[in-house]
Amino acid sequence: MSVNYTTVQWNRQKRRYDWIMVGLIGLYLLSFTVLQLIFSSNITPETLVIRATGTLAFLMLHIILSIGPLTRIDKRFMPLLYNRRHLGVTMFLIALTHGLFNIVQFHALSNTNPLLSIFASNTNYGSFALFPFQVLGFFALLILFLMAATSHDFWLKNLSPKVWKSLHMMVYVAYALLIFHVMLGIIQLEQSPLWIGLVGVGMITVTGLHVTAGILEKQRLQEQSLKNKVLESFYEVCTVDDIPENRAKIVFLEGENIAIFKYDGKISAVSNICRHQHGPLGEGKIVDGCITCPWHGYQYLPQNGQSPPPFTEKLETYDVKVVDGMIWVNPKAYPEGTEREPALIN
Repeated sequence: MSVNYTTVQWNRQKRRYDWIMVGLIGLYLLSFTVLQLIFSSNITPETLVIRATGTLAFLMLHIILSIGPLTRIDKRFMPLLYNRRHLGVTMFLIALTHGLFNIVQFHALSNTNPLLSIFASNTNYGSFALFPFQVLGFFALLILFLMAATSHDFWLKNLSPKVWKSLHMMVYVAYALLIFHVMLGIIQLEQSPLWIGLVGVGMITVTGLHVTAGILEKQRLQEQSLKNKVLESFYEVCTVDDIPENRAKIVFLEGENIAIFKYDGKISAVSNICRHQHGPLGEGKIVDGCITCPWHGYQYLPQNGQSPPPFTEKLETYDVKVVDGMIWVNPKAYPEGTEREPALIN
């Protein structure tokens, strides 16, 4: 967490992540090139670049879309989530290379403007099987460009988290466009059942992971609600010993996503949703007296949900109490930044 916006700061973990990413990308491109030269020895360099970058970018998009649900299923995938923006920007650059080589090879050698040629070279807009699939790829690439261009925290802050999040959720629109782009391209050009099958496997994998993560989350919430006891609008959530020192327990009560922190002989409850990128604060810890988000280090005071000066982010707060070693929380939220007396551990 910093007062000023800076370029990407590489720490040891980010360097390791990026080196592994670059190494795997290089390995994929090398393997793809070798296989293409073996099975298509007359392939041109331009076509090889188009195929290699197109398949790589499409594969990387599947990985990116799988990271979110994987972290909900197994916390060991969290390091991938923290650095997902690096992967996303890299994927866009590879997709951009694919798009530029396509434009040069198929649209730049005529008298028509290359961008106009994308829309005018195939006018079968009324046919599903013959629909101009390159148009779909163009709009998907445009969405990916907007996401990559606004990936820095400067845009998140100035667009507001809500608008920024909505913009980046358009990745699913881009994914749908690319599915049709690839499938129509295979049908019109390759006519290969193998490639159709691989695209189907990718779709099933991404969809299956999202559905599985949603089902597991719903089951966890239902199990938790059955365990909670209610007394005067307070819910019994756990024992004091269930929460490690300077850590938290996350609970969902009456639609509220709450993180209950234990620190310095006290218990406080705040919203579990970080104001930066909606990260899970309850998966972080208290550092130097402040709740520290595990995603990007944003901090908040546990007793009032306020970020220490000069920062201005604030969280909703909740009443808590400790009775005979049990922690109780009232899910009625107080306005952001409201001071609430911590419950003392007897």
